[in-house]
Amino acid sequence: MDDAADLMRLYLADPDQPFPPVELADPSGLIAFGGDLSPRRLLNAYSSGIFPWYDPGEIIQWFCPDPRSILIPTDLRITKSYRRAIDKADYAVTMDRAFAAVMSNCAEPRDDDAGTWIGADMLAAYLRLHHLGHAHSVEVWRDGELVGGLYGVARGRSFAGESMFSRARDASKIGLHWLCAQLTAWDFPLVDCQIASGHLTSLGAIEVSRADYLSLHTRAAARPGLPGRWKFDLPVPASPNHLPL
Repeated sequence: MDDAADLMRLYLADPDQPFPPVELADPSGLIAFGGDLSPRRLLNAYSSGIFPWYDPGEIIQWFCPDPRSILIPTDLRITKSYRRAIDKADYAVTMDRAFAAVMSNCAEPRDDDAGTWIGADMLAAYLRLHHLGHAHSVEVWRDGELVGGLYGVARGRSFAGESMFSRARDASKIGLHWLCAQLTAWDFPLVDCQIASGHLTSLGAIEVSRADYLSLHTRAAARPGLPGRWKFDLPVPASPNHLPL
């Protein structure tokens, strides 16, 4: 085992020791192993641009990849069909109304995927963060049913998107649109998308170097945040016919 790997393993035996320098990350972005998902450790990680990512049953793994996928909220790419879905307004959209349900839906396997990286320990850990006012969700409802949503973690004015789901056409994209609109109004300069995907790239996400990401994130995270339960202060669709009873 080389010195960097030794350092990464030794670090997480002590909850008060800071994360290793991100320059020690391996090519995948792996920076540390082990530890726990306590609110203190998670908030320290997200403040440093580091996030946990591992399969259930594995040792916790912490990442800070290079390059990094980010979305500037004002740069969300909206096609004509996307705009029609937004304008149709046959839905209601809320914030922090059903965090646990959103995360549970995100944890369900997709298509032919036999598993998920969101295990019971992650569900419990992020629900704790939500109750502390640091993890937030956007919900999309239709006829009283939760049909889409997303969740993530806020540090200062930087938002790290974790996952999204859809049970109806364009539902997660509708949630992302309204999230970006609200984050723009609150002067959040970026959404951390973490790892690039074709879907996020089609919506306007870009890849930047880890150094550039950390520069943007560090400045945004240092600004006063909005802890507590989030609510839209924009005129979002909120028809009682679509909200749950």
